[in-house]
Amino acid sequence: MNPLLSVLLHMVLLAVAGQAWGGWNEAASAYSQGKHAAAFGEWQSLADQGNTYARYNTGIMSYKGLGTAQDKSQALAWLKQAAGKGNPDAMYALGYMYHGGHGTPVDDAKAAQWYRQAAALDHARAQFNLGLLLLEESALQQSADEAEQWLVRAAENGLLQSQLKLGLLYKNGTAVEQDYAAAARWLRKAAGQGNAQAQFNLGVLYKIGAGVQPDDAEAVRWYLKAAAQGHAKAQNNLGYMYGMGYGVPQDYVQAYAWYNLAGANGIEVAFENRDKIASEMTSDQIAEAQRYARTQTMSMQPR
Repeated sequence: MNPLLSVLLHMVLLAVAGQAWGGWNEAASAYSQGKHAAAFGEWQSLADQGNTYARYNTGIMSYKGLGTAQDKSQALAWLKQAAGKGNPDAMYALGYMYHGGHGTPVDDAKAAQWYRQAAALDHARAQFNLGLLLLEESALQQSADEAEQWLVRAAENGLLQSQLKLGLLYKNGTAVEQDYAAAARWLRKAAGQGNAQAQFNLGVLYKIGAGVQPDDAEAVRWYLKAAAQGHAKAQNNLGYMYGMGYGVPQDYVQAYAWYNLAGANGIEVAFENRDKIASEMTSDQIAEAQRYARTQTMSMQPR
């Protein structure tokens, strides 16, 4: 299955009033406090009475084994009931289960069916997953064209994964016609949401002037954002930019430090690049660069 498959099987927690929802607030409160068994009991009771949201929650809790024994077959049954009443989250969840073979044999036709229903109701993750599913069949041009349309819908709905996927597809010309301007547009949106891969690739486009005017300073700006999140290729590219003085004043200390970080993060050629820079540096400069690299490493540690 595509590693970008978007998974978000979440609970619906609403504050409601009225006899038809009796027990809902108690269930939501219990769930929020980690009292999953109590929440499951309340929601299952409401589900038995025909409450669509409760059927969805009961299905998700059965899927995850929260407050009850994990039972994906039972989850499928509850989710089908909720989806049958028009719940788009349930439709999406069913698509995901059929797509990945969770509690049921893999069935791409049924996955596409449920994704389509949720996507038509503007469910962004269903739109994204439907696009991915169709890309798997992209030997057919019709599938590739439809995949692009659904990915665009999801991206327009603000889904970061779809913005990134589109940016990379347009950049590489994979399954769609290569379009650097479109790549830059979608990568910029994903980069603006803080995605390091998008930030790095946007930096590359600015460096080579593809889809945007070449701008070394702008390339450095995006490389820095990605590198600060530990993106090794961005760190290596920063080493090059500082070493050559592209977009920034030439600075061997910075170049050495970024190459060192990139090498430590798995870019083997970065150590070779670092050593070439070191041959032009004093021992004091090298010590300063090593201190700077340690400081950067510390700042990237999860808090």
